Amino acid sequence: MRFLSFHCEYFKYKATKRSRSKIFEELTSENTENELQNVIVLFISIEKQDESRQDVIEKGIHEIEKIINQLKVSNIVLLSFAHLFGKLSSPEFGLKALKKLEDLLRERDFTVIRPPFGWFNELEMKAKGHPLSRISRII
Repeated sequence: MRFLSFHCEYFKYKATKRSRSKIFEELTSENTENELQNVIVLFISIEKQDESRQDVIEKGIHEIEKIINQLKVSNIVLLSFAHLFGKLSSPEFGLKALKKLEDLLRERDFTVIRPPFGWFNELEMKAKGHPLSRISRII
């Protein structure tokens, strides 16, 4: 798992077109578009090696919580992002892992939005400009 995080004043998305992925989530009134204020936006890539790692989700949660605790933010966006230069997992595993991250973060009382898997999105965000506003991790 790799992620790039941005601390943003706001983040908005709107699903626009299906991607080439054979795995995709159906659009609903709840997931077609959404927005959050004072948010950590995580561009996440789930990798092939993660499929055999039992601890990857918990380690990812741990790293995300460290960043969130430093910034004192409770809003999170989980955005599937296949462009972080790792060897990608299967789409099925990638979606399952993103859903697990989402569930575990919600259980910890964070507000989480996750744009639908398998769609291109129109994105709008305003990143803050402080030393911790952009962080990357390889889990």
